[in-house]
Amino acid sequence: MSRVRAGCEAAGPETLFNGKTIIITGSTSGIGRACAQAFAASGGTVVVCGRDEGRVDETVRALTASGGRALGVRCDVSVEPDCRALVEKALEATGRVDVLVNNAGMAMRALFGDTGIEVLKKLMDVNFWGAVYCTKHALPALLESRGSVVGISSVAGKKGLPGRTGYSASKFALEGFLQTLRIEYMNRGLHVLVACPGFTTSNIRKRALKGDGSVQEETPRDEGKMMPAETVARHIVEAVRRRRRDLVLTTEGRAVIFLDKWFPGWSDRMLYRHMAAEPGAPIPQK
Repeated sequence: MSRVRAGCEAAGPETLFNGKTIIITGSTSGIGRACAQAFAASGGTVVVCGRDEGRVDETVRALTASGGRALGVRCDVSVEPDCRALVEKALEATGRVDVLVNNAGMAMRALFGDTGIEVLKKLMDVNFWGAVYCTKHALPALLESRGSVVGISSVAGKKGLPGRTGYSASKFALEGFLQTLRIEYMNRGLHVLVACPGFTTSNIRKRALKGDGSVQEETPRDEGKMMPAETVARHIVEAVRRRRRDLVLTTEGRAVIFLDKWFPGWSDRMLYRHMAAEPGAPIPQK
C-alpha cells in the first residue's frame, strides 16, 4: 500500500505543486479527501492517510484514476509510532515532504458534566497529539524543503463552544502549538497555516462522540446549507500557495471572532442561545 501510484499526467495549467509531496492526515473523507483531490490536481504527490486500510486504498485508486499521483499509508494519528512510520514511508517513496496537512480530527457533543474523562482524552489524542506527532517527525524534511505545516482548526479553537469542551480544548491547544511553531522557525523558512473552515459538509458530525463515548450518528445541522468540502479544499490549497498565516472561511466564523474581541459577554450569551437551539442540543434552552 505504500508504493506511489501514478495516473496519467493531469491536463491543464494546474502544476503549482509539481514535484512536491503532500501528507494529509484523515484524508479518506470530508475535507481531508477534498484536499487530497485538490493537491493532486495541482500536480503534487499526495500521501493518503487513514485508520481504515480499505478506505485508504479506495482513495488512492480514485486519485490515480483522475490522473493524480498518490501513495496510501494506514495510520492512526493518535499512535505516535504510526505517525513516525507515515513520514518515513513518504520519504522512502518520494524523498521529500513539502506540505503536512494536519486534518485528522473528531468532534463531540455533550455537556462537560455529562462527559467521561476518556472521551476528552480521545479528543486530545486525535486532534492535538496527532498533529504534534506528525509535525515532530516531518519537521526535519519540512525545514529542508522550506515547506508548510497546515492545521485544520475551527472557530472552536478561538472561542469556546458550549457542548464542545473537549473539541474546543483540543483546537485551542492546536492553535497554540502552531502559533509557537511559526515563531520558533520563522527564520528557517517554515510556513505555518491555521485554517478554520467553519461548518462544512462532511461526516465529522455523524461521528461526533456523546458524553458516554458512543457515536452521535445523526447530524444536528442542515448539511445542505454548509460550505462544500471541495470549496474548503480549494481555499486551503490557495492559502498554502500564498503562504498565508490564517484562514477563516465563513462570515459566521469571522463574526464570532470579532464579537468576542469587542463584546465578550454578549458573545457568550449569543453562542449559548445559538448552540442550545440545535435539534437535540445537550444544552438547556435556559
